[in-house]
Amino acid sequence: MPAGVRGATVTEVGGWLMATWMPSGGPCRVPPGRVLLSWTPAPAGRTDVTAHLGLAGGQVLLAVWPGLRGEWSGVVRPTVAEVGGLHAALRLATAALERLTD
Repeated sequence: MPAGVRGATVTEVGGWLMATWMPSGGPCRVPPGRVLLSWTPAPAGRTDVTAHLGLAGGQVLLAVWPGLRGEWSGVVRPTVAEVGGLHAALRLATAALERLTD
């Protein structure tokens, strides 16, 4: 990762991963519905990748992929896509519940 960033917020759009650098000095929270990928070098030329999911109440550890080799976006893309769909479904269910309770 470049100096001064703590990872990249990632969303899946039309089968592609769209990423935006998240500066180290910026907000600590991952925006709701976004996935923050962070990676660090590991032994033997590998990479350790961590994913955090932003929720309305905070962020949670989503996944850890230790020791990935080479091009690893294909490994993390299914998780990002599934989480995006899950977050959209939860947002819809929450909105429906809020309307029912009003």
